[in-house]
Amino acid sequence: MEAEGAKDQSVYAQSPETAQEAESTAEDVAPAVNSILGPNLFIGFDLGDLATSITDFLGGLFHARSKALERLPKFSKELLNILIGRSEIEPEPSDKRFNDPAWKENPFFRALMQGYLAWRSTMLELVNEQAANGSDWKTPAQKRFAISLLTEALSPTNVLFTNPAALKRAFDTGGWSLLKGLQNFVDDLLHNGGMPSQVDKRPFKVGENIGVTPGAVVYRNELCELLQYRPSTREVYQRPLLLVPPQINKYYIMDLAPKRSLTEYAVSRGIQFFTISWRNPGPEFREHGLAEYIAAIKETIRVVTSITGSPDINLLGVCAGGITSSVMLAHLAATHERLVNAATLLVTMLDSSEPSMTGMFATEEMARAACLRSRQRGVLDAASMARLFAWLRPNDLVWHYWVNNYLMGKEPAPFDILFWNADSTNLPAKLHADFLDILVHNALVQVNHLQVLGTPINLRTVDCDMYILAGLTDHICSWQACYRASQLFGGRVEFVLNSSGHVQSLVSPPDNFKARYFTNSQRAEKAEAWLSSATQHKGSWWEHWIDWLGRHSGERRPAPEYLGNAEYPALQPAPGTYVFESPQ
Repeated sequence: MEAEGAKDQSVYAQSPETAQEAESTAEDVAPAVNSILGPNLFIGFDLGDLATSITDFLGGLFHARSKALERLPKFSKELLNILIGRSEIEPEPSDKRFNDPAWKENPFFRALMQGYLAWRSTMLELVNEQAANGSDWKTPAQKRFAISLLTEALSPTNVLFTNPAALKRAFDTGGWSLLKGLQNFVDDLLHNGGMPSQVDKRPFKVGENIGVTPGAVVYRNELCELLQYRPSTREVYQRPLLLVPPQINKYYIMDLAPKRSLTEYAVSRGIQFFTISWRNPGPEFREHGLAEYIAAIKETIRVVTSITGSPDINLLGVCAGGITSSVMLAHLAATHERLVNAATLLVTMLDSSEPSMTGMFATEEMARAACLRSRQRGVLDAASMARLFAWLRPNDLVWHYWVNNYLMGKEPAPFDILFWNADSTNLPAKLHADFLDILVHNALVQVNHLQVLGTPINLRTVDCDMYILAGLTDHICSWQACYRASQLFGGRVEFVLNSSGHVQSLVSPPDNFKARYFTNSQRAEKAEAWLSSATQHKGSWWEHWIDWLGRHSGERRPAPEYLGNAEYPALQPAPGTYVFESPQ
């Protein structure tokens, strides 16, 4: 078996040079990879919310005008230095908007850039000063967000005549780049809701070059399909693993292209792997809430145990799927059903009191408005949600592609994660309301606040072993919030911190030479104290997790010769049918 494992490992081997080239390409041509929200809950905002935040900001400036005026001499002095060429203002190293040499070498463009940066810095300092005077973090965060949207929208790089790179390209192409940009604009207006496209979808086809781990649908109900993957080793662990993906995105974030698939990796290590593929609901599912989804998961668990002969399973929940899994674990504890042996939660925020982008708009008023919108439609509309998500990270998710697609006349790059991100799904109105109740009222921290399937929900009663992963640079679910989630359960918890962000923490194959993760067996009350004494490891957390999972998966036995069983036969090859359903 050691030789077989070594052979499997070679599938994921890649030279550091090749890995570095792939990584830099992703960051250069697809900056959205580091900024997409992925499988996340969101309440939403509209122009009225933004106008209110900006009005409140301006009102705060008026009431504290003496402090605001104190910054005027400094700003005026900086403008004078800019005009006479003595300013030392430079963009941050991570700000790629001003990479063209003209921003440094041309006096006009350099002064324009420095003037913009000075104004932007002053605006952000003023809003941060207001934020420091308040105790509630959500209202100041909304003000910062609104001012950030305003300042990023007014960047000179977003306008053709003040973008030297776009002007050069128009000259070099004899104006063809402008015609191509106009064509891209019209195409996005007609087919992408007026938002700049972030990815070239044409190279990807689910079931052909993405989501291709061999398997079959072995069960189907009105909410989900259950996929069983074909073993690739002669022996498998006795206890199977069930993946509960987020209801907001397609399941194949965990089964991207070969060598970038956690599913493929786990199967190559002898794990009997099953995954739920959620249906893309239409308005007819408006009354399906948390209870219905948890009942569906319980039913799939019983199918998995029937097929494998194991009395229980291991569970893997991802983000919103991790929230659902946590509620189900507490429900099983209340009913004394020992169906789950051990559980893994990936980038899952259960405690919403920690400041985060997800919780920024989690107020009673905004939640009521969001529930009203989804109730009227029957679903939380996937396309509308995707547009809102993009505006949370405007430079990387909107303005980069505005410049690339329209001013430069280029096509967005193909990238598997962005293809998955664009393949969004609806959320039933009732489930949306249930999630918002958890988010706004921090319901999972409170004992018995929720009642699901007739049982109170108390995470302290969950006593199985757990593996909880967070992302160090996750801008959606802060790692501190995920760490606090690790303190809510009653069993032994292994907390692991990955070095990257939200979605890239999920897609972390062993050939990623930049991958790092932190472990610490000593628990601490505060997240920062845990990190200060943690051990850093080179490599992917996948390898650490698969070792942990193996210790919780029982003995090895010969791999099954076929998928399903007499009661639940294979219905059709993976990836099934629900994954192809488009939002209605």
